[in-house]
Amino acid sequence: MQLNSGLPDPLVAVRYPRLRVLANGVIVPGAFEAEVVKNSHFAADRFRVGLAMSADPARGAAWWADQAGVLIDIEVSLGGDTVNLLHGAVDSVEIDLLGDAVRLTGRDLSAGLIEARAQGTFANQTSSDIAATLAGRHGMSADVQPTTTPVGRYWQLEHDSLVLDGFARATTEWDLLVTLAQYEGFNLWVQGTTLHFRAVNTQASPTVLQVAELSTLRLERALTLAQGIEVTVKSWHSRTAQSCVQTASARQTGGKTQNYIYIAPNLTPDAALKLAQQRLAELTRHERVIVAEMPGELSLMPGQQILLQGSGTSFDRIYAIDSVERRLDMSRGFTQWLRARNAGAAT
Repeated sequence: MQLNSGLPDPLVAVRYPRLRVLANGVIVPGAFEAEVVKNSHFAADRFRVGLAMSADPARGAAWWADQAGVLIDIEVSLGGDTVNLLHGAVDSVEIDLLGDAVRLTGRDLSAGLIEARAQGTFANQTSSDIAATLAGRHGMSADVQPTTTPVGRYWQLEHDSLVLDGFARATTEWDLLVTLAQYEGFNLWVQGTTLHFRAVNTQASPTVLQVAELSTLRLERALTLAQGIEVTVKSWHSRTAQSCVQTASARQTGGKTQNYIYIAPNLTPDAALKLAQQRLAELTRHERVIVAEMPGELSLMPGQQILLQGSGTSFDRIYAIDSVERRLDMSRGFTQWLRARNAGAAT
């Protein structure tokens, strides 16, 4: 898929960015800037919004000073349909009384899971069951890919009861979901009012990113990772009183191989090998990273794949987007930055 501005072909050179902010479902006039950071690192998406208070007589300094909770929607259009970039709750309010401005910062609805302590043992439930349950606790709908393995099998010797109940005071619901997503090889994110818990889709055609379309482009390569990686997982199984050591490697010709050792309790040989392969894949993706600045658009999201073309180097290859930061300012326009990690061989 070729990247474009979101406008019909005759108008492709003309951009009409429009920003709309809603507070508790009601349009708030006077929005003059917005920043939205979306990422795929098992962390909340973040936002920052600037509003001119004099543009909205109903929501002056006194109104903002007394609010206990506000839900914000940030919507942007480029001359066509409006796209909701983020739905979330305000964490802090900054009132510039003499400057006639209020600035709001906050996170998407995953913040509720991040701040909630895990409660219950979820005995004999699968990861997808738990994800659906926790989404319901916070009033979110659940887009959950079904799983079949009871989570107790991930913690031997009844560790499911110990970890999810006895230690619940030190574990949040988000931590629990992240751990389960890592066991399943899934991604975890919140979009709007929906919790997504599913495998990453790597089958879709990557979006082509031409160097000529970018404002800036930084290419980064970790030479220590390029020389070769070896990941070893060591585990002692309390029930069988046996140890296991499993290794996964990605070797290159020449150079020194980087060795990484992980220690995890109560793993079977198959589980230890799977963990080693997962860690190896994660480290390998960090070998090549690109950071690009470009005119703002509304289609690229974390987790999607892009194909870089036009650098004239071995960096012309497929990458998976880690984060997208969009900034819309009424005086400086609509710009975005993206960071992506290696996801394929050079084209």
